[in-house]
Amino acid sequence: MALFATCLTDTLYPDTAKAVVRLLERLGCAVDFPLDQTCCGQLHYNTGYHDDAEPLVRRYADVFAAYDHVVAPSGSCVGTVREIHPKLGGTGPAVRRTYELSEFLVDVLGVTDVGAYFPHRVTYHPTCHSLRMLGVGDRPLRLLRAVRGLELVELPLAEECCGFGGTFALKNAETSTAMLADKMRRVQDTGAEVVTAGDNSCLMHLSGGLSRLRTGVRSVHLAEILASTEEQPWVATP
Repeated sequence: MALFATCLTDTLYPDTAKAVVRLLERLGCAVDFPLDQTCCGQLHYNTGYHDDAEPLVRRYADVFAAYDHVVAPSGSCVGTVREIHPKLGGTGPAVRRTYELSEFLVDVLGVTDVGAYFPHRVTYHPTCHSLRMLGVGDRPLRLLRAVRGLELVELPLAEECCGFGGTFALKNAETSTAMLADKMRRVQDTGAEVVTAGDNSCLMHLSGGLSRLRTGVRSVHLAEILASTEEQPWVATP
């Protein structure tokens, strides 16, 4: 199988990609990281540059064609591959074999208890693409409930958007900020130490707001929680 790290994770959150590898290898998977991988083209497509997205779609299909499974720590990018790539000519096997992490763990490997240990109070934010485009449902919650030491607390109105939406946060900053404020208030109301999600894009948005307010709430990707064990614990960065 192959890891599709995604641009944002590879550039800004490499620890998430490393966590995916540790987790999958612990579960018996042989993980390859094709060095020729690049962007899925989501940014180009969403901003109207469809012609510029097409070469990236073809490259994705070529780079991952030989793998039985492709796993990414991003519902947003996986949604682009499965739903948008076919519109741009991406119909190869890589499209059909690409999975968001929680999908792969629950549906392909058939596990919910991955042997994780994370002794923190955690709330989960379901990101828009994973929720509405991929329909991951309660898979992430099932995985979190099986983590030893973790106290999972429900996030009020969890299915409401955090306000990021890629370029939406730039083009509609005031609306985005208002949506973020609502989401942050609800996160704080849970009393959680950590807010988690399956997309670093949304977590980046949340983390920025929560840190500016000095809330003490950390944003941690789902993969990093699931990769954490007593022997190799997750350590918060200052």
